Amino acid sequence: MSYITLPNPSLPGISGLLNYNKTTAQPLLNLAEVFLRGESTLSSGERELIAAHVSYLNNCHFCHTSHAAAAVAHLNCDISVMDDIKKNFVETPISPKLRALLDIAGKVQKGGKQVLPEDIAIAREAGASDRELHDTVLISAAFCMFNRYVDGLGTWAPQEASAYLDRGPRIRDEGYANFDPIAYIKG
Repeated sequence: MSYITLPNPSLPGISGLLNYNKTTAQPLLNLAEVFLRGESTLSSGERELIAAHVSYLNNCHFCHTSHAAAAVAHLNCDISVMDDIKKNFVETPISPKLRALLDIAGKVQKGGKQVLPEDIAIAREAGASDRELHDTVLISAAFCMFNRYVDGLGTWAPQEASAYLDRGPRIRDEGYANFDPIAYIKG
């Protein structure tokens, strides 16, 4: 149960918090829209993978599983890719560039100063542009904030992946700017 009284306690994770305060909800949703679906040389699926990875490292089940479902929908892949990334993304069959960016995302999750010049050099060698480095760090930092918002207020989250996977296509198709927490939960 959430640490604050929510108008609809059946809404899990950030959904309940967005429903709680519409004044802060829209700017947060707009940020997510820009970071995850706006103009970038990284695909929306790659950006969702970064968000899911950081959320996993932050132990934020709701955000990790929600964004993993969105990544699966964008990339038209199996959820096993997310499981592989969780186990050991260094061994996961993804591009060297994405692997380097996930490494940077993991360092941002620990603290911005954990990102070292050699990490940037490795990502550049793998083909990452300045924009892709920028977007990776920004998404990673933002998802630390989102994760702390969700978990800092003690929201609940369904544990089974099936509660999220069928909603991934909705996120892919409709995005975040016009996100309706109640419609999202109803599927």
